[in-house]
Amino acid sequence: MKRLVLIGALASSLLAACNQQKQGENGAADGDAKAQNLGKLFDAYWEKHNQLFPFDATAQGDNRYNNLLPNDQTHAFRDTLRAYYQGYLDKLNAFDRNTLSENDKISYDIFQYEMQSQLAGLKLNTWMMPFQQFWGLPISMGQYGSGANIQPFKTAKDYENWLGRVKSFPVWADSAIANFRKGMAAGVVLPKTLVTKMIPQMQSFVVPDPTQSLFYDPIKNFPKDISADDQKRLTDAYKQAIMASVVPTYQKLGAFLKNEYLPKSRTSTGIAAIPGGKEDYMYYVKYYTTTDKTPEEIYETGEKEVARIRGEMEKVKAQVGFKGDLKAFFEFMKNDKRFMPYKTPQEVLNAFEDIHKRMEPNLKKMFGQVPKTPFEIRQTEAFRAASASAEYNQGAPDGSRPGIFYVPILDAKTFNTTSGMESLFLHEAIPGHHYQISLQQESNDLPKFRRFGGYGAMVEGWALYCESLGKELGLYTDPYQYMGALGDEMHRAIRLVVDVGMHTKGMTREQAIKYMMDNEAISEQGATAEIERYMAIPGQALSYKVGALKIRELRSKYQKELGANDQVRLREKYRNQSGEHFSLSAFHDEMLKDGAMPLSVLERKMNTWEVGQK
Repeated sequence: MKRLVLIGALASSLLAACNQQKQGENGAADGDAKAQNLGKLFDAYWEKHNQLFPFDATAQGDNRYNNLLPNDQTHAFRDTLRAYYQGYLDKLNAFDRNTLSENDKISYDIFQYEMQSQLAGLKLNTWMMPFQQFWGLPISMGQYGSGANIQPFKTAKDYENWLGRVKSFPVWADSAIANFRKGMAAGVVLPKTLVTKMIPQMQSFVVPDPTQSLFYDPIKNFPKDISADDQKRLTDAYKQAIMASVVPTYQKLGAFLKNEYLPKSRTSTGIAAIPGGKEDYMYYVKYYTTTDKTPEEIYETGEKEVARIRGEMEKVKAQVGFKGDLKAFFEFMKNDKRFMPYKTPQEVLNAFEDIHKRMEPNLKKMFGQVPKTPFEIRQTEAFRAASASAEYNQGAPDGSRPGIFYVPILDAKTFNTTSGMESLFLHEAIPGHHYQISLQQESNDLPKFRRFGGYGAMVEGWALYCESLGKELGLYTDPYQYMGALGDEMHRAIRLVVDVGMHTKGMTREQAIKYMMDNEAISEQGATAEIERYMAIPGQALSYKVGALKIRELRSKYQKELGANDQVRLREKYRNQSGEHFSLSAFHDEMLKDGAMPLSVLERKMNTWEVGQK
């Protein structure tokens, strides 16, 4: 009997084990199916996204829609977006987040955040201000159409694609003017000082001869393998398009802004002055910082950071033996000829390349993963240099277009080395935007909405955090370059004060310019361009410092916890070369490998990484 019982028990155990294995296999199959279905949802979303936003598709190297320029100025287009975002949010909600893998949970959280954020944005009335001096289609047309940037001009079909976009530009401009007029009637208008900058931008595209146009540059630079017949045909077509569509459209926009809009534009500074402006700003604060921080919290953080960084600046002033107060030190750095050694724009560009070479050996110690995307340093195009800041334009994921660090150089002889050249390169180029954006785009493990999406708080926060790596990378050995780096950090701290101040506290443009000049070594022209940028894009400037503070907070936390944890381990077994369990290279690689995301999602992800490190 005992033998039969044992055999029966063994049989039951085997049967239970088989059932458990089968359930596990079924569960795994269910999980795979859910992951595939979620992936299909994300793929379908991004396919539609690129159709709705074909300029974005071009920037990502998806050239299927390079001839399209949708009229995003219509109610119908906004209704389409509303249905698009709500529809995909509803589809996402059909999935049980708890059953997803860790990577899919991140995707779920980012996607949900994005849909909710975009739907909230469609409730704003700022569509009545279609563009400004800093961002907008009239400026993008110049950047794409010059042939030197994002839009490809390699084949006859590429040239024809651009003509397709040009064809739609006049209709877009008419709708934008109609929206501006609706804003004029509703009191939703741009500040007068911004409009005065927009008018010459439009006028710069108006030429009497098509060969003088920026849009004729691709014709001057035909690839050799485009046939002579195609070259002649396209040359005629471009001349016709420039004089019949491009020039009249910019002429119309410039005349409208000057004659109709400028007299109706507002003399106030902040967005709170327009109907619903307070609510608009609350949205922008959340949108750009990806946090629930209030404007008042951010303002107070800004004031504290300004005070802290001023203390560091005082130390540098004492180190170099400068006699005088901080403001006098700023003036000395701005005006002394020793800090303006360049004679040509190429010399300025060469100086930035030298920064790159000097820090390269240390980069290898701090980053295990680096991008494959090529990288270049270029001078900002003349047509936009006067109102442009240094910036990074992303490369194509397939390497066909490099990531480009653009430097505006109005006059090389007055280009000042103490403006923070080293920190600027760390931020806009390497390891800042170029590493973060390129690694994200190159990752085939991410759904496309993550590969090509972005959140300013992490993207700009990462870039600002990279500025703080200067000494670890072998830079900032010159006290004036370190002062420049402190100036750049101060610049971002000032933004927290002036952005919130202008848009919620009644701070005027002039007061904001003065506050900036009192606390950093910046010219009046530079401070004016910056302050007017914040006026044009409320809240965007907050993302840098808020994001950088969060990244630095996480690094400090993990260094402390992983380092302290290591002391109670089996001493040498788990230690790295620095004597700690914390690896800075591993931290950086983990920060970047999953792309940009809202800060709350980032913190959850990094906390999970910390557990794995332990």
